[in-house]
Amino acid sequence: MKLNKGVLFILLGASFFGFTPIFAKLGFSYGYSLGQINIVQMIISFLLLWSFTLIKRSSFKGLNKKNIIQIMITGCFIGLTSIFYYGSMQYLPASLAIILMFQFVWIGIILEWIFSKIKPASVTILSIIIILIGVFFASNIVNGDIQGLPFKGFIFGILSAFTYAGFIFFSGKVAVNVDAWTRSSLMVTGSTILVLVLFMHEIPSVLPLEKDLLTTAVGVSLFGAVLPPLFFAVGAPLVSGGIANILTSIELPIAILSASLILSEAVTPLQWLGTAIILVAIALNELGPNLFRNRKQY
Repeated sequence: MKLNKGVLFILLGASFFGFTPIFAKLGFSYGYSLGQINIVQMIISFLLLWSFTLIKRSSFKGLNKKNIIQIMITGCFIGLTSIFYYGSMQYLPASLAIILMFQFVWIGIILEWIFSKIKPASVTILSIIIILIGVFFASNIVNGDIQGLPFKGFIFGILSAFTYAGFIFFSGKVAVNVDAWTRSSLMVTGSTILVLVLFMHEIPSVLPLEKDLLTTAVGVSLFGAVLPPLFFAVGAPLVSGGIANILTSIELPIAILSASLILSEAVTPLQWLGTAIILVAIALNELGPNLFRNRKQY
């Protein structure tokens, strides 16, 4: 029963994150800039997460000056991911921006290899190759539909993958014994400071706060920075790490499906094939070593 609850919570958390492109695209359609959306999003996320942390009376045990700074710097990767991810959506269809950002899977493996000296297993290398094949189909290169799209959008998309992979890597190394809610709040503090500094010249433009900008920012905050961590925090302890990673990959088809149904973006059968290939590769990377190990035992 616990496993079922854990699976449900993780699926819900990942599904929520898949809806963030809708609100980002909505904000751009209203004429708001990348800076305006990020400023209001981070401020709302900052207020909501710290409110949850204080209401829950989360523990501050284990915090010191050094790891507070480390946690906040790690949180800067969240702010950068948000900037690059939404920036990519300014120039590309949301479905393509999502696929580019999802390259964090294999980039994270490379980071582990470089910084932790953990050489990827053969099944992991195979998974990376399969992911790249999936990207080939999912990006719709075959039909030539990416021709004419601004190159800047692709750069932003790949950068979002690198910064998200960086966030995942470093968040698993920094102050892991500190209360999860306290860490999350300190991380969003770091990302909020980063965004305010980078878009300092746009701060006056968000006031007075208009209804459409508030709606956009609340949407990306709740579905991007508040609800997913909340559900992951509850569900992750109830399932294994490998299963959790596979479950979170549901974000990819959910995001593409929402882009197709709500944003009316055309998604071809080849793109769905590419998406399915990427998901299979993720499952292979997480479950493959155990499957091969079990087969050897027999």
